[in-house]
Formats: sequence, C-alpha cells, structure tokens
Amino acid sequence: MILHKYFAKKYFYYYLAVFFIFSLFVCLIDFVEQLRQFGDDASFGKVAELTLSNVPSTVYKTMPLIMILSAVWMFLALARSSELVVARGVGRSPLQFLFAPIMVAAFLGVSAVMIFNPFVAATSKHYIQLREEISTGRNSVFSVGSEGLWLRQGDTNGQTVIRAARSNADGTVLYDVTLISLAENGKPIRRIESKNARLGTGEWILGASKIWPISPNSNPEMQSFKAPNYSIPSSLTLDQIKDSFGSPATISIWNLTKYISDLQASGFSARRHAVWFQMELARPIFLIGMMLIGAGFSMRHTRFGGTGMSVLIAVMLGFGLFYLRNFAQILGETGQLPIWLAAWTPAVATLLIAMGIILNKEDG
Repeated sequence: MILHKYFAKKYFYYYLAVFFIFSLFVCLIDFVEQLRQFGDDASFGKVAELTLSNVPSTVYKTMPLIMILSAVWMFLALARSSELVVARGVGRSPLQFLFAPIMVAAFLGVSAVMIFNPFVAATSKHYIQLREEISTGRNSVFSVGSEGLWLRQGDTNGQTVIRAARSNADGTVLYDVTLISLAENGKPIRRIESKNARLGTGEWILGASKIWPISPNSNPEMQSFKAPNYSIPSSLTLDQIKDSFGSPATISIWNLTKYISDLQASGFSARRHAVWFQMELARPIFLIGMMLIGAGFSMRHTRFGGTGMSVLIAVMLGFGLFYLRNFAQILGETGQLPIWLAAWTPAVATLLIAMGIILNKEDG
C-alpha cells in the first residue's frame, strides 16, 4: 500500500508539472496569435480575455499528450534513480506498480469529463461570442430549447429576435417563424409572423407573412398588413449559424443529452453531438491507455541504452493514436462509422496496444 501511494503521488505531481508547463506554453502562443489578429481592433484587456477564454479548450484537447509525456517523465526519473529496480527486487511486477498510476489516470480522466468539461464548455462559448463581437461589432445568439429555437441578430440599427418551431438540418430554413424587431433603445417596433423563412445573402426571405407595426399610441392590429413575400436584413451567415449551434464543445456534458433531444425535436441533425458525447464518456479509457504507452517505453533501466529512441517512439505513437481518434470522430460525424464504434474503438484499441507493449517488453 505504501508503494502504491508513493507511485500515485509521484505520477500526480509529474502530471501537474506537465499540465502547468503546457498551459503556460499554450497561453503565450495563443496570446501572441490573438494579439496579431485583433491587436488593432481590441484593447489589451480584451485580447487577454480572448486568450484566457481559449486556453482551457486547447489544453483540454491536448490532455492525452500531457498524460503520455508525464508518464514518460516520471518513469524515466524512476529508472534513472533505480527505484524501479528496487520495486522489482521486492517482488513487484510491472503491472503491480502500474496499478497506482492507472488509478490516478482514471481519476484525472473522470474529473476532466465531469468537472473540467463544463468549465471548458463555458469558456469556449464565451470565446466564440467575444471573438464575433470584436470581429463584426455585432452580437448574435443562437439557442435551442424544448419550445423551439431562438436567434438574435444585431446591427447598428437595433436587434431582431427570431423564434421558430423547427428548422432544416443546417438552420437556414425556419418554420412557423415569429420575428420581433427592436430599436436601439430596446423597444419593439415590429412583429412579423410567417410560415417559413430562408436565409439568403444578407437577408431573411420570408414566405406569406403578416406584419404588425408597433408604435406608441397606436393599435398594431389595425395597422397590420399581409404580404405574399417579405424580407428583412440579416447580419447572420451560414457559417455563423453552424458555429453557434454546431460545436458540441460549447455544451456541458451534463446538458448534452437534453440538448441532443432538443436538436432532434427542432429538426437538426444531432449526430455530431452524439459522437462527441460518446467520445467524452470514452475519454478516461483513452487517457489511461496513453499513460500506459508512455510507461511501456520508459520503464527499462537507462543502462540498457536506447532511451532517447524509446521516448521518441512513445511520443510518435501517442501522436498517431491521438490523430487516429480524431479521424474516427470525423468518420462518426459524417456517418461513415456507427457512433459507438467511432467513439469507443480508439479508446479501447489504445488501451489494448499499451497493455500489449508492456507485456511484450516486460515478460517477452
């Protein structure tokens, strides 16, 4: 038990060290990039806010690489100090003294999904909104709920709130639409109801519509009129709509199942979100596998030589599995693979490959 606690603490400390180094490195690079893109349009504080909002997402994506590097660092240090030789000398097999790091990796993986994921989702959403506000000077909001979907577009003339019962798969055609136009002071000036609305170039093109002008001391119903076709200016584009509702990384895993149901009820394809949800559930297994790969190539004593090559192979294999996981995610999102196969196969395969490497190197 004492030995397990020792190895667990060791790995946890090395993981924190690599995590901090990665975070600092990513923060510096991202700050320079944000300063290059928005230095002329935003203040230093806004650029710093953009950076701090984007860094958690980048670090979260690189957690598998952090896991493998921390394992390589720790086991190389233990090998150089002959602590692994001592552990073997007292009758501990490699799988026995790997038990504690495996438990730590599992704890970190579950904590990342349950705790860090909601934080990353919140900061990613804030980053997208802040970036759009700085880039275009407008603030557009897209949300999906059980009552339908809501859009808000804004420009220098005011804002328009759009509510629709459902939509097509990419959000460019809305059905059973209600639009409320607001003046700069936030007061409503017009209400429009239409059976459908299609996003064109710089405008929403409505079908048969009824329009109620709203002004003080007037009767909107008496002033209302119908139009076979109607259009209103729009600052939204197809890419902005896709970015608003299309990124599952901006949805907390605790809210993702309900969001998927709401998307499907509104007419959107929720396959991308379903793949992301399953891959998040499989993340702890993938992280354990990456840690074991790092351990498998760095547990030999340094006197046998070839340490540098073993570390290089471990890192390259980790990168390969990392990108294989991303490739499987793309295949799952495009429907080339079933959702469960795309999400769970890379994680399970990584774990099995790591176990095979360890058993081959230690037991022949």
